[in-house]
Amino acid sequence: MAEFWEDNYTEKQEMWGMKPAISAVLAKDYFIEKRISNILLPGIGYGRNAKIFKDNGFEVTGIEISKTAIKLARKHFGHDMTIYQGSVKDMPFDSKKYEGVFCHALIHLLAKKEREKLILDCYDQLIENGYMIFTAITKKAPNFGKGKHIGKDRYEFHEGAKLFYFDEASVEEEFGEAGLFEIVEIDEDQTFYLIKCQKPKV
Repeated sequence: MAEFWEDNYTEKQEMWGMKPAISAVLAKDYFIEKRISNILLPGIGYGRNAKIFKDNGFEVTGIEISKTAIKLARKHFGHDMTIYQGSVKDMPFDSKKYEGVFCHALIHLLAKKEREKLILDCYDQLIENGYMIFTAITKKAPNFGKGKHIGKDRYEFHEGAKLFYFDEASVEEEFGEAGLFEIVEIDEDQTFYLIKCQKPKV
């Protein structure tokens, strides 16, 4: 996850349990429909959203900045999963091409240039016809406009957590060159966008 979690990730984070996010269930179903078998999860955390993919036969590779989170993931999955320790800002960590990418609740923690790089890096690691699904917080979230204003649609509500709140126009602006084809509004305790992109066959 983003640098905010590097120093704030503790074993208490596991109180989220292993129940996946709604968006992870939707992404799993979509990837199964598209016959995708190997995926990349930037910001994998301790593996809460990885489990549903592993349980359904996906080969999962993760990226995670927090050593504590990786330690917790190893408790659940052993070493039956490649997890690169480092920031998504330093992608790529391998030269592998993936059939799918699922990135949950991470993109909005980054500044604009960092968001652009993450989107491009994930897109570059897709195979032709591969899919990537991001979730991003929206302006309908209750904390939008609250806290310290640090840039256009970006606020620091909790110290260290600088969130960019998306609307459909900003999704189209930032994902438009990365094969964007669908934006779906979902409720993950607050309003998120489920953003779907596909890399076309050349």
